[in-house]
Amino acid sequence: MADIPTLEAADAQSAAPAPRSLPWLWISIAALVLLVGGAAAWLLLARGESKPDASTAQHAAAAHGPALYVALDPPFVTNFEAEQLVRFLQVTVQVMTHDPATAELVKANDPIIRNDLLLLFSNQKYADIATRAGKERLRDAALGAVRRVVTVAGGNGDRIDAVYFTSFVMQ
Repeated sequence: MADIPTLEAADAQSAAPAPRSLPWLWISIAALVLLVGGAAAWLLLARGESKPDASTAQHAAAAHGPALYVALDPPFVTNFEAEQLVRFLQVTVQVMTHDPATAELVKANDPIIRNDLLLLFSNQKYADIATRAGKERLRDAALGAVRRVVTVAGGNGDRIDAVYFTSFVMQ
């Protein structure tokens, strides 16, 4: 009768493996927490080492700021020939940037910008700017002209985001 298991002996045998597996469970959880924490710390430190310099951060902040529009008033009025007729073009232009310094540079160089745009507008052919595609090409050329003036004036021409025609009348 010595080999007959009793209820107390069965409880002692089933309880014995539990304390051994419980420390392994806690050790596994602790190792996982340390591993995740170490990876997070490494990512944060790696990101901190590649901080952009102050000028890049300032430019990024300016690029995400509100859009600033500089109206080139009064509207441009020019004439050009089309099929032996004298035609007139009236264009109202606004320049968009996100950089306040560039907006001030556009205002300060308004006469030069107006001169270059007036020469550009008066050199157009009626058939070329009568279509939407022609107007878009003219707008791209106007953007290039404004960027060149800003660059020559000591600014960054790439900070001029767009040139918009808010009124375009051909007669």
